[in-house]
Amino acid sequence: MNYVLRRAVSAVATLFAVSTLLFLLLHIVPGDPAEILLSGGGMAPSQESVEALRSQLGLDRPLWQQYVTYMGNILQGDLGNSFQDGAPIAQEIVKRLPRTLELILTAALLAVVIGMPSGLLAALRRGGFWDGLFSSVSSFGLSIPVFVTGTLLILLFSQILRLVPAGGFVSFTEDPVQHLIYLLMPAFSIAVSLTPVVFRMVRTSILEFLEKEWVRTARAKGLGERSVLVRHVVRNSLSPVVTVLGLHLGTLLGGTVLVEYVFNWPGLSGMLVQAVEQRDYPAVQGIVLVICILFVLINLCVDLLYGLLDPRVRYN
Repeated sequence: MNYVLRRAVSAVATLFAVSTLLFLLLHIVPGDPAEILLSGGGMAPSQESVEALRSQLGLDRPLWQQYVTYMGNILQGDLGNSFQDGAPIAQEIVKRLPRTLELILTAALLAVVIGMPSGLLAALRRGGFWDGLFSSVSSFGLSIPVFVTGTLLILLFSQILRLVPAGGFVSFTEDPVQHLIYLLMPAFSIAVSLTPVVFRMVRTSILEFLEKEWVRTARAKGLGERSVLVRHVVRNSLSPVVTVLGLHLGTLLGGTVLVEYVFNWPGLSGMLVQAVEQRDYPAVQGIVLVICILFVLINLCVDLLYGLLDPRVRYN
């Protein structure tokens, strides 16, 4: 219980620090948001119109008052309104976030399903054919940028073989089969670069635990090889795999921009790019804040799961 409480307090403190830092960073960026918004047509706005817009947006108030309002709104789940159309930012994020999470979690599932068995086989056949083959393929997967993988998949399966559409989106409730077809290629594009990470970590962990004294002791007592692998090797090797996978999942939250762009997947990253292009500061602030919150929550879940897999962590 103390372990969970410590991790939860640490996560809350991190979120508070991130929120404060994000507020300060966007307020020290050069340029007046009101002036930038009014300059969209290419003509210099009048000082009166700039001041009026600053007052409307609350930018003329002291910084500390803006900060108090900002933190109070966050606690209420209010991320403000877009500078472009005045629409609530939280509503658009709630609509787009599940699409990005679905993309990332599907890619992670593919990476685990492919990476863990291949890593286990490579470790058990160290120096053999399968080890060399899987290691070479993983090095190749790590070296290819994700947008190149996506482009090659579109070229092969959409343009040459004409098996699936090049991109798009249909909600699952509207057409489940078509939704999964649209989801498969972008998820696989991410999984190509994520699978080698899982493979290498599994292979390294398995090789490390196979040399432990208590594994040799279990074998000496007559325990079957399958029981040794399942109960003593694979279970203990899951802890570092979970940690690395959790960190990469958090990174992918802000790293799916190119994938969503290539496959026209309407997720959170596409909204972030659009907000940056339009200098929509509240939207940028809200999206980055949500990504940071999810990153911290994912790491909190990883810490708790790590403590569950390895009880020694809870007492350190």
